[in-house]
Amino acid sequence: MLQVITDLRAAGVNDIQCDEPMAPHTYWKIGGPADVFVQPKNKEQLMETIRIIQQHRVPWFVLGRGSNLLVTDKGIRGVVIKLGEALDYARFEGTTVYAGGAYSLIKLSAIASKNGLAGLEFAGGIPGSIGGAVYMNAGAHGSEMSRILKQAEVLFDNGELVTMRNEELCYSYRTSILQTKRGIVTEAVLELKQGDRKELADAFAAHKERRLRTQPLQLACAGSVFRNPANQYAAKLIEEAGLKGMRVGGAEISTLHANFIVNTGQATAQDVLTLIDKIRAIIVEKYNVELVPEVMVVGER
Repeated sequence: MLQVITDLRAAGVNDIQCDEPMAPHTYWKIGGPADVFVQPKNKEQLMETIRIIQQHRVPWFVLGRGSNLLVTDKGIRGVVIKLGEALDYARFEGTTVYAGGAYSLIKLSAIASKNGLAGLEFAGGIPGSIGGAVYMNAGAHGSEMSRILKQAEVLFDNGELVTMRNEELCYSYRTSILQTKRGIVTEAVLELKQGDRKELADAFAAHKERRLRTQPLQLACAGSVFRNPANQYAAKLIEEAGLKGMRVGGAEISTLHANFIVNTGQATAQDVLTLIDKIRAIIVEKYNVELVPEVMVVGER
């Protein structure tokens, strides 16, 4: 790993930390250290980082804004890449939006609404990055990224920078081809529509009010833990099973929203994983429904 760091610095990539705790970088505030934590400043540094990592055959993981993510207590072996400021941008050209992979999805939704552009209202409560949203086809309120994404620029692990059209991403519910073909979304191009500014502002405000009223956002949490089964809602199943408030260590099923697990202060990743397993077992036993986790679990077990 020392040679990787040496080569990165020789290539001009200098924002590097060793044994960096991951808890401060995740919404759950949970996670052990990453062996090496790198923040490339621009696309060129990102490409150099991938080249060097692949040359040394070191495992790597790209970190967005840390939502929808559980890092294990032992942390992450290899290199964690966090996209730098150069990929934290948005540019509007008529109804077309160009957004860097590190840009906040909530922020982009708010700006689009203020500019009278329709199509992103659903994303006003999704606390992730543009790159993460493209990767997992993020969605809410009956819409999702696949409906507005025109194309995405993706850096693959072989060092190739490719522009992929919407249909090439093979979207379905909370999935894309990027979950099987490793790549980093560096930019997304979204196609929105002209809308009424007041109606859009009202819709955005309504989504925000509902989110604050129904989700435990004052506590450390990662958003919805489980995907919704076909024609059902995970939160409804968990609530009807009487599981709200169930705890394992410092992890608790939210009493406000049953598909959220909150960190009450000292939760470990193992607490969360154990609670997830308990929920799944009870729901299978009671309803014969298999809940599939939506959160990504990374790190050494």
